[in-house]
Amino acid sequence: MEQIIATVRDFDGALVFVPEAGGDFPELVWGDAFFYHAPDGRMPRNVQPYGTIVTKNYPDDTASDLDPPGRWRVNIHVGRPAFRELTGEEPRGLSRPRDYAAADSVMPHPVYGALGWISVVNPGERTTDTVVRLLRAAHDAARSRSERRHEPGESPEHD
Repeated sequence: MEQIIATVRDFDGALVFVPEAGGDFPELVWGDAFFYHAPDGRMPRNVQPYGTIVTKNYPDDTASDLDPPGRWRVNIHVGRPAFRELTGEEPRGLSRPRDYAAADSVMPHPVYGALGWISVVNPGERTTDTVVRLLRAAHDAARSRSERRHEPGESPEHD
């Protein structure tokens, strides 16, 4: 997990946000990581992260069985073309049964797959390179969206 966080931190303009105990964010998200394109180092408003790492089950997201020690999941917004390539299905047409708790396997996100998100529980030898490649592509796509919002010559307001 730390290797992936460090890799994303090295992306140009990346902001990796990891809420800690006692901060302004709910206890549920403490210890998780959220990846943004934010070259000014400030958390963007009205922009979803392009990737996350979660370290526990959430109330509406338990299929990956993340509560046992040492389990975590990386989640990446990849969009339709990459989603189809990775899963063999359309994001909104998921019908195959899957073991969302399987480690080191690329699969649709158990909750947000229909929106073009994939997930990998405990990336390992088979999937780490793919995860890094997908995070890089998601970061580049987030950068492009940010640049379109802030065309040259405009006074950028912080998202």
